[in-house]
Amino acid sequence: MHNGARYLIFFQYIGTKYSGAVKVPPNQLVKKGVQDYIEEAIWRLKPVNSVSLCVSSRTDSGVHALSNSAHFDLQRKNDKPPFSEKVLVEALNSKLGTEQIRITRAHRVPDDFHARYNAQSRTYVYRIAQGISHHTLLPLTDSNFCWSLRNTELDVGAMREAAALLVGTHDFSSFRAINSDLPFKNPVKTLDVASIQPGSSFARTHFHREVPLWELTFTSRSFLYKQVRRMVGALVAVGQRRLSVPQLKEIMDVRDTLAYPKGLAAPAHGLFLTRVDYRETDLQHSQETSEDQSTPNS
Repeated sequence: MHNGARYLIFFQYIGTKYSGAVKVPPNQLVKKGVQDYIEEAIWRLKPVNSVSLCVSSRTDSGVHALSNSAHFDLQRKNDKPPFSEKVLVEALNSKLGTEQIRITRAHRVPDDFHARYNAQSRTYVYRIAQGISHHTLLPLTDSNFCWSLRNTELDVGAMREAAALLVGTHDFSSFRAINSDLPFKNPVKTLDVASIQPGSSFARTHFHREVPLWELTFTSRSFLYKQVRRMVGALVAVGQRRLSVPQLKEIMDVRDTLAYPKGLAAPAHGLFLTRVDYRETDLQHSQETSEDQSTPNS
């Protein structure tokens, strides 16, 4: 006799056409979230149970992911054994069709595993193109995937000095966007990494113009709403000498979302969630039964 199986999936998406990672309430006439499409794909595998995806990281509208994650339970009809991880990945990608969403891998996990609460860290990378007088001068491979700045000069040394102030355990209230959903979320977070490194472009070797790119990387167990985009915006303002390092520290020390200068946050399209990390031991599921390798019926 087979019961349902809990799976953790990792998935990528280009966020441009989606309202964000999570589901959109049915009464809202807006574009759908990535979760809506993945749930539809799972539903097309004809599970017995009502499937609900629990997404680990709620990326915002227009933000991309190279690796987000989610868990769900799946019970097959007629007491069939659970899908193997390989078959599940292939089947879901087939059902997703031409959507800009791709399942990269799946793990069968224990029944009490939780994609959001078991996550040990999340890493975001923000891409900046420098000295671009008009966005049409970017290669097509980069145009929707970085924030293009007109400035040819950025004081990266000052940006790194400012980024170092953000590392560690702080109250990040000043870097949280005002959002009625999560007013009671603890604003104290530990930022493990805030680094600024030269980035790379696939087009660099194939495009007849040098495009200076920077990648800003941030790692923490969790982030506040729009925290990364607000940190990036402030660091870029420091690089452009519109904000001094002491001023950035002052904004942080005030611990008030209203202290953050209006219009400074970085746009969504330069931001990528690049990884969600788990403990190997949390992912281990005892394989008591041999897994079914059959391909699901379409």
